Amino acid sequence: MARIDHYRSPDAPAANSIVVAVTAFVRDANGRILMIRRTDNDLYAIPGGALELGETLTQTVKREVMEETGIAVEVTGLIGIYSDPEHVIEFSDGEVRQEFSICFRADPTGGELRTSDESKEVLWVTPDDLDELNIHPTIRLRINHGLKERAELYYS
Repeated sequence: MARIDHYRSPDAPAANSIVVAVTAFVRDANGRILMIRRTDNDLYAIPGGALELGETLTQTVKREVMEETGIAVEVTGLIGIYSDPEHVIEFSDGEVRQEFSICFRADPTGGELRTSDESKEVLWVTPDDLDELNIHPTIRLRINHGLKERAELYYS
């Protein structure tokens, strides 16, 4: 299913749903950030996805990171809550979702990089190389907050 991220666009369609989702800011011992290149919009992002019934948010983080990257993680903290109504995600099936994502900090604990149905590329990226990647502004905001290691949580 294809997706288009609309951000602060007057041409964006009106949202017709909201889904609880998570993203994971994962750094290895060398300070590199775990990134994927999404299959649905061809943008680079940190791993994440929707909460499923019967899961906790931290279970969702672990499942989504493993599914999309092959890397096992342990959740270590919370970076922020991202719910900007000017960011809507339009899916090819007609769903237009208002963003609602909770971004967690996590450490890798094992596994090996691999792609999935949702990730056409999986890689570790140094902070200095982020500008070379096509990253949506709302994902870049999460990455910037993760890099700053802020004591206070971000929320919108």
